[in-house]
Amino acid sequence: MPADRIRVGVIGLAFGAQVHIPAFQSEGMEVVAVCARNEQRVKEIAEQFQIPNIFTDFEKLIKMDDLDAVSIASPVAMHFPMTMAALNAGKHVLCEKPFCTDQSQARELWKKAEEVGVTAMIAHEFRFASARMRVKELLAEGYLGPLYMALMRLVGGTYGGSELRTFTERDEARLGNGFVWALGSHYIDCLRNWFGEIDSVWGKLFTHSGDRVDSKTSELVQATADDTFHFQLSFSSGGWATMTGTTAAQFGPGGSVELYGRDGTLVTPHVGRGFNPPSHGSLYGARAGEEKLEEILIPGRLEPFSDNRDDRLMPFRLLVKEFLRGITEGCSPPPNFYDGYRCQQVIDAIRETSVTGVTVKIPLEN
Repeated sequence: MPADRIRVGVIGLAFGAQVHIPAFQSEGMEVVAVCARNEQRVKEIAEQFQIPNIFTDFEKLIKMDDLDAVSIASPVAMHFPMTMAALNAGKHVLCEKPFCTDQSQARELWKKAEEVGVTAMIAHEFRFASARMRVKELLAEGYLGPLYMALMRLVGGTYGGSELRTFTERDEARLGNGFVWALGSHYIDCLRNWFGEIDSVWGKLFTHSGDRVDSKTSELVQATADDTFHFQLSFSSGGWATMTGTTAAQFGPGGSVELYGRDGTLVTPHVGRGFNPPSHGSLYGARAGEEKLEEILIPGRLEPFSDNRDDRLMPFRLLVKEFLRGITEGCSPPPNFYDGYRCQQVIDAIRETSVTGVTVKIPLEN
């Protein structure tokens, strides 16, 4: 099926309008419908991107006959019902991360997608950031040798905690909110993509600035969604990784990934570039016996274009290309619903071990 014949509807118009719609249109897909709870917002986005059909009820969008695929960029708690409805309607699905609010939902959606036989992918677009793709290639070439450790850091924040904020659904962990869900999920997926399955996890979640005001009662309430996380995990293939992430560190340096193996070292910094890995990143490395880290040039084939509208658009458009390939070839390229399920297992384990203090084993059976 040619790309210009693939018709997609987008549910959720925050990141959906910033990145999903521009990426789909740039890659030749026809965005035929949009949906959000705020009708005025839907009308504005539809006019901006010249989209003919508007909805405030996602079920009506999914039931459209002339629709091939659904993009779900809604709050996490709505991913399961929306995705299940799309699968039941036989639509291809691109769902935002984190996949679901728990691994049982994620597994059910993964199995349902296999049963229906549609293309089903998760929006872990940072697999397609250029430095990360180059690391993947170098690992396959044996640059590191056996992995010793991966050290990851994502440290920053602007909120000082001196003023109270209004309590919203984003402050509730049970709805799939928190920093480990929002950004930690991307890094967990990155580690799995590089080093394979994760077999155990220990971690801790913190909410440093938890005081909120209930807008209905004006009472002080506590946010349950984390603003800081730390975890250590081990891989079935050997080696381990640790990560600290926080939005509570004013003037924090940003992010970095350091990989250490028997035969070499690889480092992908993005200090001062925010929490997301840059689309056109930098990479440094050295092999055993060399004197120091040197910059590793990233091949142009891994940075095929720039898109100045949003730094996330290059990797997301590469993800969309894979989504289109999956639809054409009848498969679900990674990152797919299986990857989403495995990532969800680890997120759930971090929440569990944060309460119990006990290392959680990740079951690898399907």
